[in-house]
Amino acid sequence: MPVPDFVQRLRASVGHAPLWLSGVSAVVIDDEGRLLLGRRADNGLWAVVSGILDPGEEPAVAAARETLEETGVRVEVLALTSVSSGREVIYPNGDVAQYLDVCFWCRPVGGEAHVADDESLEVGWFAPDALPRPLAASSAERIERTLAYVAAARGDGCAQPWFVRG
Repeated sequence: MPVPDFVQRLRASVGHAPLWLSGVSAVVIDDEGRLLLGRRADNGLWAVVSGILDPGEEPAVAAARETLEETGVRVEVLALTSVSSGREVIYPNGDVAQYLDVCFWCRPVGGEAHVADDESLEVGWFAPDALPRPLAASSAERIERTLAYVAAARGDGCAQPWFVRG
């Protein structure tokens, strides 16, 4: 996986020591209710789109950027659905990191889903009840939280999400 330049500069100073990094995830749901997922090149797991924020970058902007870069799909960010701290990750080269993830519900507004960079082996749309395996545990949690958010928005008198019929 490509490592952002600013992280490489930090690693030059701190070596493999733990880094606390900010990340974003995009749970992209199309108007048929399907989820956009990619199979990661680094571990072979299916996952929602995610990435590290660039210094000074707004999280919602980063989610849209990452989605386009990884899948070729342009999205509109609809809502913040969760903020969570993941477990410590130890990479094969010995680097240690932990991420604060800012997760967004997004909808596609253009482009066609395809492998758009070297971070994914496959990209596709999946019904929530037919998600591919193996699915990253963190993605399963983010999907669950986002779908719960969408259901709550639908059930509390808010305007119905755009993909709900009837």
